[in-house]
Amino acid sequence: MHRSERAVRRWLLIGLALVAWFVPTLVVDLLEADLPPAQRVAAVALVVGYGIALTAPLPARRRLTEGRQALLVGALVAWGLLVIAVTGLDSAVLLVHVLGTASIVLPARLALTMNGTAAAALVAGLLWRAAGSGQPVHLVAALGSLVVGFAAVVRLVRTRRELARARVEIAALAAAEERHRLGRDLHDILGHSLTTVTVKAGLARRLLERGEVERALGEVGELETLARQALGDVRATVGGYREVALAGELVAARSALRAAGIEADLPSAVDNVAPELQGVFGYVLREAVTNVLRHSAARTCSVRLGARWIEVVDDGRGAGAGQPGSGVAGLRERLAEIGGALEAGPVAGGYRLRAEVRDGGTA
Repeated sequence: MHRSERAVRRWLLIGLALVAWFVPTLVVDLLEADLPPAQRVAAVALVVGYGIALTAPLPARRRLTEGRQALLVGALVAWGLLVIAVTGLDSAVLLVHVLGTASIVLPARLALTMNGTAAAALVAGLLWRAAGSGQPVHLVAALGSLVVGFAAVVRLVRTRRELARARVEIAALAAAEERHRLGRDLHDILGHSLTTVTVKAGLARRLLERGEVERALGEVGELETLARQALGDVRATVGGYREVALAGELVAARSALRAAGIEADLPSAVDNVAPELQGVFGYVLREAVTNVLRHSAARTCSVRLGARWIEVVDDGRGAGAGQPGSGVAGLRERLAEIGGALEAGPVAGGYRLRAEVRDGGTA
Protein backbone atom coordinates (compact mmCIF):
# COMPACT_ATOMS: atom_id res chain seq x y z
CA MET A 1 0.00 0.00 0.00
CA HIS A 2 1.29 3.45 -0.93
CA ARG A 3 2.32 5.74 1.92
CA SER A 4 -0.38 8.31 1.12
CA GLU A 5 -3.04 5.59 1.12
CA ARG A 6 -1.88 4.46 4.54
CA ALA A 7 -2.21 8.05 5.81
CA VAL A 8 -5.79 8.27 4.48
CA ARG A 9 -6.63 4.95 6.08
CA ARG A 10 -5.24 6.14 9.43
CA TRP A 11 -7.35 9.29 9.16
CA LEU A 12 -10.41 7.13 8.44
CA LEU A 13 -9.70 5.01 11.51
CA ILE A 14 -9.34 8.15 13.63
CA GLY A 15 -12.76 9.29 12.41
CA LEU A 16 -14.33 5.94 13.24
CA ALA A 17 -12.77 6.05 16.71
CA LEU A 18 -14.15 9.56 17.29
CA VAL A 19 -17.59 8.41 16.18
CA ALA A 20 -17.43 5.36 18.44
CA TRP A 21 -16.42 7.53 21.41
CA PHE A 22 -18.48 10.68 21.04
CA VAL A 23 -21.71 9.64 19.33
CA PRO A 24 -22.87 7.23 22.08
CA THR A 25 -22.03 9.85 24.70
CA LEU A 26 -24.00 12.52 22.86
CA VAL A 27 -26.94 10.16 22.38
CA VAL A 28 -27.00 9.34 26.11
CA ASP A 29 -26.89 13.06 26.98
CA LEU A 30 -29.78 13.75 24.60
CA LEU A 31 -31.84 10.91 26.03
CA GLU A 32 -31.33 12.27 29.52
CA ALA A 33 -31.98 15.87 28.52
CA ASP A 34 -35.21 17.64 29.43
CA LEU A 35 -36.62 17.72 25.90
CA PRO A 36 -40.03 16.95 24.40
CA PRO A 37 -40.14 13.39 22.99
CA ALA A 38 -40.37 14.48 19.35
CA GLN A 39 -37.45 16.89 19.73
CA ARG A 40 -35.41 14.24 21.55
CA VAL A 41 -35.97 11.70 18.75
CA ALA A 42 -35.06 14.28 16.09
CA ALA A 43 -31.89 15.27 17.93
CA VAL A 44 -30.80 11.64 18.38
CA ALA A 45 -31.48 10.91 14.72
CA LEU A 46 -29.48 14.02 13.76
CA VAL A 47 -26.46 12.91 15.81
CA VAL A 48 -26.56 9.24 14.81
CA GLY A 49 -26.97 10.10 11.13
CA TYR A 50 -24.06 12.51 11.39
CA GLY A 51 -21.88 9.82 12.95
CA ILE A 52 -22.75 7.35 10.17
CA ALA A 53 -22.06 9.87 7.39
CA LEU A 54 -18.98 11.43 8.99
CA THR A 55 -16.33 9.35 7.20
CA ALA A 56 -18.20 8.89 3.90
CA PRO A 57 -15.99 11.27 1.82
CA LEU A 58 -12.85 9.17 2.38
CA PRO A 59 -13.91 5.80 0.90
CA ALA A 60 -15.96 7.59 -1.79
CA ARG A 61 -13.25 10.03 -2.87
CA ARG A 62 -12.15 7.98 -5.92
CA ARG A 63 -15.70 7.44 -7.19
CA LEU A 64 -17.01 11.02 -6.93
CA THR A 65 -16.25 13.99 -9.14
CA GLU A 66 -14.69 17.05 -7.58
CA GLY A 67 -18.04 18.86 -7.57
CA ARG A 68 -19.85 16.02 -5.83
CA GLN A 69 -17.06 15.70 -3.28
CA ALA A 70 -17.44 19.40 -2.50
CA LEU A 71 -21.22 19.02 -2.10
CA LEU A 72 -20.81 16.01 0.19
CA VAL A 73 -18.21 17.69 2.40
CA GLY A 74 -20.19 20.94 2.44
CA ALA A 75 -23.30 19.07 3.53
CA LEU A 76 -21.34 17.37 6.32
CA VAL A 77 -19.94 20.73 7.49
CA ALA A 78 -23.44 22.24 7.63
CA TRP A 79 -24.69 19.10 9.36
CA GLY A 80 -21.88 19.37 11.90
CA LEU A 81 -22.69 23.00 12.65
CA LEU A 82 -26.32 22.00 13.24
CA VAL A 83 -25.25 19.18 15.59
CA ILE A 84 -23.11 21.63 17.55
CA ALA A 85 -26.05 24.00 17.78
CA VAL A 86 -28.16 21.19 19.24
CA THR A 87 -25.62 19.43 21.50
CA GLY A 88 -23.05 22.13 22.32
CA LEU A 89 -19.26 22.11 22.20
CA ASP A 90 -18.98 18.41 23.06
CA SER A 91 -19.56 17.46 19.41
CA ALA A 92 -17.21 20.08 17.94
CA VAL A 93 -14.34 17.58 17.64
CA LEU A 94 -16.39 15.68 15.05
CA LEU A 95 -16.61 18.82 12.93
CA VAL A 96 -12.85 19.27 13.22
CA HIS A 97 -12.45 15.81 11.68
CA VAL A 98 -14.77 16.77 8.80
CA LEU A 99 -12.72 19.92 8.14
CA GLY A 100 -9.57 17.81 8.11
CA THR A 101 -11.23 15.46 5.62
CA ALA A 102 -12.00 18.47 3.41
CA SER A 103 -8.29 19.23 3.28
CA ILE A 104 -7.63 15.65 2.15
CA VAL A 105 -10.26 15.14 -0.56
CA LEU A 106 -10.73 18.65 -1.97
CA PRO A 107 -8.40 20.95 -3.96
CA ALA A 108 -6.39 23.31 -1.77
CA ARG A 109 -8.28 26.51 -2.60
CA LEU A 110 -11.73 24.93 -2.18
CA ALA A 111 -10.73 23.21 1.06
CA LEU A 112 -9.32 26.46 2.45
CA THR A 113 -12.51 28.33 1.55
CA MET A 114 -14.72 25.69 3.15
CA ASN A 115 -12.57 25.45 6.29
CA GLY A 116 -12.47 29.21 6.68
CA THR A 117 -16.21 29.60 6.18
CA ALA A 118 -17.02 26.81 8.64
CA ALA A 119 -14.58 28.12 11.23
CA ALA A 120 -16.00 31.64 10.92
CA ALA A 121 -19.58 30.38 11.24
CA LEU A 122 -18.66 28.19 14.20
CA VAL A 123 -16.83 30.92 16.07
CA ALA A 124 -19.54 33.52 15.35
CA GLY A 125 -22.33 31.21 16.45
CA LEU A 126 -20.56 30.12 19.59
CA LEU A 127 -19.62 33.68 20.49
CA TRP A 128 -23.28 34.64 20.24
CA ARG A 129 -24.30 31.64 22.29
CA ALA A 130 -21.57 32.26 24.87
CA ALA A 131 -22.59 35.89 25.25
CA GLY A 132 -26.17 34.86 25.97
CA SER A 133 -25.45 31.90 28.25
CA GLY A 134 -22.45 33.00 30.23
CA GLN A 135 -20.30 30.30 28.66
CA PRO A 136 -16.62 31.25 28.91
CA VAL A 137 -15.62 33.06 25.75
CA HIS A 138 -12.03 31.78 25.91
CA LEU A 139 -13.33 28.25 25.23
CA VAL A 140 -14.84 29.47 21.99
CA ALA A 141 -11.59 31.17 20.99
CA ALA A 142 -9.67 28.02 21.83
CA LEU A 143 -11.97 25.94 19.64
CA GLY A 144 -11.56 28.35 16.74
CA SER A 145 -7.79 28.20 17.07
CA LEU A 146 -8.00 24.41 17.17
CA VAL A 147 -9.97 24.29 13.93
CA VAL A 148 -7.55 26.58 12.09
CA GLY A 149 -4.47 24.83 13.48
CA PHE A 150 -5.82 21.39 12.68
CA ALA A 151 -6.62 22.39 9.11
CA ALA A 152 -3.04 23.63 8.74
CA VAL A 153 -1.65 20.32 9.99
CA VAL A 154 -3.79 18.36 7.59
CA ARG A 155 -2.62 20.61 4.76
CA LEU A 156 0.96 19.72 5.65
CA VAL A 157 0.05 16.04 5.51
CA ARG A 158 -1.53 16.58 2.12
CA THR A 159 1.56 18.40 0.88
CA ARG A 160 3.69 15.50 2.01
CA ARG A 161 1.45 13.12 0.07
CA GLU A 162 1.78 15.25 -3.06
CA LEU A 163 5.57 15.29 -2.66
CA ALA A 164 5.54 11.49 -2.38
CA ARG A 165 3.61 11.28 -5.64
CA ALA A 166 6.07 13.71 -7.25
CA ARG A 167 8.98 11.51 -6.15
CA VAL A 168 7.33 8.50 -7.76
CA GLU A 169 6.83 10.44 -11.00
CA ILE A 170 10.43 11.66 -10.97
CA ALA A 171 11.67 8.10 -10.45
CA ALA A 172 9.54 6.91 -13.38
CA LEU A 173 10.87 9.70 -15.61
CA ALA A 174 14.44 8.89 -14.58
CA ALA A 175 13.89 5.21 -15.42
CA ALA A 176 12.43 6.14 -18.82
CA GLU A 177 15.37 8.44 -19.52
CA GLU A 178 17.82 5.70 -18.56
CA ARG A 179 16.06 3.22 -20.87
CA HIS A 180 16.24 5.79 -23.67
CA ARG A 181 19.96 6.38 -23.03
CA LEU A 182 20.66 2.67 -22.95
CA GLY A 183 18.75 2.05 -26.19
CA ARG A 184 20.54 4.93 -27.92
CA ASP A 185 23.98 3.81 -26.77
CA LEU A 186 23.36 0.16 -27.67
CA HIS A 187 22.21 1.25 -31.12
CA ASP A 188 25.35 3.30 -31.62
CA ILE A 189 27.63 0.49 -30.40
CA LEU A 190 26.01 -2.61 -31.85
CA GLY A 191 24.97 -0.92 -35.07
CA HIS A 192 28.55 -0.06 -35.92
CA SER A 193 30.09 -3.25 -34.57
CA LEU A 194 27.66 -5.59 -36.32
CA THR A 195 27.96 -3.65 -39.56
CA THR A 196 31.75 -3.97 -39.41
CA VAL A 197 31.46 -7.68 -38.54
CA THR A 198 29.20 -8.19 -41.57
CA VAL A 199 31.60 -6.37 -43.88
CA LYS A 200 34.68 -8.23 -42.60
CA ALA A 201 32.89 -11.58 -42.70
CA GLY A 202 31.95 -10.93 -46.32
CA LEU A 203 35.55 -9.99 -47.12
CA ALA A 204 36.86 -13.15 -45.42
CA ARG A 205 34.42 -15.28 -47.44
CA ARG A 206 35.52 -13.70 -50.72
CA LEU A 207 39.18 -14.20 -49.83
CA LEU A 208 38.54 -17.86 -49.07
CA GLU A 209 36.72 -18.26 -52.38
CA ARG A 210 39.80 -16.86 -54.14
CA GLY A 211 42.08 -19.14 -52.16
CA GLU A 212 43.77 -16.32 -50.21
CA VAL A 213 43.75 -18.24 -46.95
CA GLU A 214 46.33 -16.16 -45.12
CA ARG A 215 44.49 -12.89 -45.71
CA ALA A 216 41.20 -14.56 -44.84
CA LEU A 217 42.64 -15.80 -41.56
CA GLY A 218 43.80 -12.27 -40.80
CA GLU A 219 40.27 -10.94 -41.33
CA VAL A 220 38.84 -13.72 -39.14
CA GLY A 221 41.31 -12.78 -36.41
CA GLU A 222 40.16 -9.18 -36.64
CA LEU A 223 36.56 -10.40 -36.46
CA GLU A 224 37.33 -12.22 -33.23
CA THR A 225 38.94 -9.11 -31.75
CA LEU A 226 36.05 -6.92 -32.88
CA ALA A 227 33.49 -9.28 -31.35
CA ARG A 228 35.32 -9.20 -28.00
CA GLN A 229 35.47 -5.39 -28.13
CA ALA A 230 31.76 -5.19 -28.93
CA LEU A 231 30.94 -7.45 -25.97
CA GLY A 232 33.05 -5.28 -23.68
CA ASP A 233 31.38 -2.13 -25.04
CA VAL A 234 27.92 -3.55 -24.35
CA ARG A 235 28.88 -4.45 -20.78
CA ALA A 236 30.36 -1.00 -20.22
CA THR A 237 27.27 0.69 -21.69
CA VAL A 238 24.93 -1.26 -19.43
CA GLY A 239 27.15 -0.30 -16.50
CA GLY A 240 27.00 3.34 -17.57
CA TYR A 241 30.75 3.97 -17.71
CA ARG A 242 31.66 3.51 -21.35
CA GLU A 243 33.65 6.31 -23.00
CA VAL A 244 34.17 6.76 -26.76
CA ALA A 245 37.52 8.06 -28.01
CA LEU A 246 37.68 9.94 -31.30
CA ALA A 247 41.19 8.66 -32.08
CA GLY A 248 40.08 5.07 -31.55
CA GLU A 249 37.03 5.59 -33.76
CA LEU A 250 39.27 6.87 -36.56
CA VAL A 251 41.33 3.68 -36.41
CA ALA A 252 38.17 1.55 -36.42
CA ALA A 253 36.70 3.56 -39.30
CA ARG A 254 39.84 3.10 -41.40
CA SER A 255 39.74 -0.66 -40.86
CA ALA A 256 36.01 -0.98 -41.59
CA LEU A 257 36.15 1.16 -44.73
CA ARG A 258 39.17 -0.74 -46.02
CA ALA A 259 37.38 -4.06 -45.50
CA ALA A 260 34.40 -2.72 -47.48
CA GLY A 261 36.64 -1.62 -50.34
CA ILE A 262 35.97 2.07 -49.75
CA GLU A 263 38.84 4.51 -50.14
CA ALA A 264 39.20 6.37 -46.84
CA ASP A 265 40.57 9.90 -46.51
CA LEU A 266 40.91 10.32 -42.76
CA PRO A 267 42.86 12.66 -40.47
CA SER A 268 45.98 11.23 -38.91
CA ALA A 269 45.46 13.02 -35.58
CA VAL A 270 42.74 14.63 -33.49
CA ASP A 271 44.84 17.21 -31.66
CA ASN A 272 42.98 20.11 -33.27
CA VAL A 273 39.63 19.02 -31.79
CA ALA A 274 38.58 20.49 -28.44
CA PRO A 275 39.22 17.76 -25.81
CA GLU A 276 35.75 18.07 -24.30
CA LEU A 277 34.17 17.36 -27.73
CA GLN A 278 36.24 14.38 -28.79
CA GLY A 279 33.87 11.91 -27.09
CA VAL A 280 30.69 13.12 -28.78
CA PHE A 281 32.50 13.51 -32.12
CA GLY A 282 33.57 9.89 -31.72
CA TYR A 283 29.88 8.93 -31.65
CA VAL A 284 29.27 11.11 -34.73
CA LEU A 285 32.09 9.46 -36.65
CA ARG A 286 30.94 5.98 -35.64
CA GLU A 287 27.35 6.56 -36.82
CA ALA A 288 28.45 8.30 -40.03
CA VAL A 289 30.79 5.47 -41.02
CA THR A 290 28.13 2.88 -40.14
CA ASN A 291 25.72 4.61 -42.53
CA VAL A 292 28.35 4.76 -45.25
CA LEU A 293 28.92 1.01 -44.93
CA ARG A 294 25.22 0.17 -44.81
CA HIS A 295 23.51 2.47 -47.25
CA SER A 296 25.75 4.50 -49.50
CA ALA A 297 27.41 2.07 -51.95
CA ALA A 298 30.19 4.67 -51.87
CA ARG A 299 33.67 4.34 -53.32
CA THR A 300 35.29 7.09 -51.24
CA CYS A 301 34.71 8.57 -47.79
CA SER A 302 36.45 11.57 -46.29
CA VAL A 303 36.48 12.90 -42.73
CA ARG A 304 37.43 16.44 -41.78
CA LEU A 305 37.89 17.76 -38.24
CA GLY A 306 37.87 21.24 -36.75
CA ALA A 307 38.13 22.56 -33.23
CA ARG A 308 34.37 22.37 -32.75
CA TRP A 309 33.09 20.51 -35.82
CA ILE A 310 33.35 17.24 -37.71
CA GLU A 311 32.28 16.50 -41.28
CA VAL A 312 31.93 13.16 -43.07
CA VAL A 313 31.33 13.10 -46.83
CA ASP A 314 30.96 10.14 -49.20
CA ASP A 315 30.31 9.79 -52.93
CA GLY A 316 27.49 7.30 -52.53
CA ARG A 317 23.81 7.36 -53.35
CA GLY A 318 23.00 10.55 -51.46
CA ALA A 319 19.24 11.00 -51.43
CA GLY A 320 18.80 7.41 -52.49
CA ALA A 321 20.23 6.31 -49.18
CA GLY A 322 16.86 6.98 -47.54
CA GLN A 323 15.71 9.17 -44.68
CA PRO A 324 17.84 9.51 -41.53
CA GLY A 325 17.08 6.77 -39.02
CA SER A 326 17.17 6.43 -35.26
CA GLY A 327 20.96 6.66 -35.18
CA VAL A 328 20.95 10.16 -36.65
CA ALA A 329 18.11 11.12 -34.29
CA GLY A 330 20.23 9.88 -31.39
CA LEU A 331 23.15 12.02 -32.58
CA ARG A 332 20.92 15.09 -32.70
CA GLU A 333 19.92 14.43 -29.07
CA ARG A 334 23.54 14.03 -27.96
CA LEU A 335 24.56 17.25 -29.66
CA ALA A 336 21.52 19.20 -28.45
CA GLU A 337 22.49 18.32 -24.86
CA ILE A 338 25.75 20.27 -25.28
CA GLY A 339 24.44 23.08 -27.48
CA GLY A 340 25.39 21.51 -30.80
CA ALA A 341 23.59 20.82 -34.07
CA LEU A 342 23.68 18.18 -36.79
CA GLU A 343 23.23 18.55 -40.54
CA ALA A 344 22.71 15.40 -42.61
CA GLY A 345 21.59 15.20 -46.22
CA PRO A 346 22.53 14.70 -49.85
CA VAL A 347 25.01 16.97 -51.61
CA ALA A 348 26.21 17.09 -55.17
CA GLY A 349 27.72 13.69 -55.90
CA GLY A 350 27.14 12.12 -52.51
CA TYR A 351 26.06 12.57 -48.92
CA ARG A 352 27.31 14.78 -46.09
CA LEU A 353 26.96 14.63 -42.32
CA ARG A 354 28.27 17.56 -40.31
CA ALA A 355 28.14 18.17 -36.56
CA GLU A 356 29.13 21.43 -34.90
CA VAL A 357 29.06 22.71 -31.33
CA ARG A 358 28.89 26.46 -30.91
CA ASP A 359 31.24 28.30 -28.57
CA GLY A 360 30.02 27.97 -25.01
CA GLY A 361 28.67 24.46 -25.50
CA THR A 362 30.43 21.76 -23.54
CA ALA A 363 30.26 18.03 -23.10
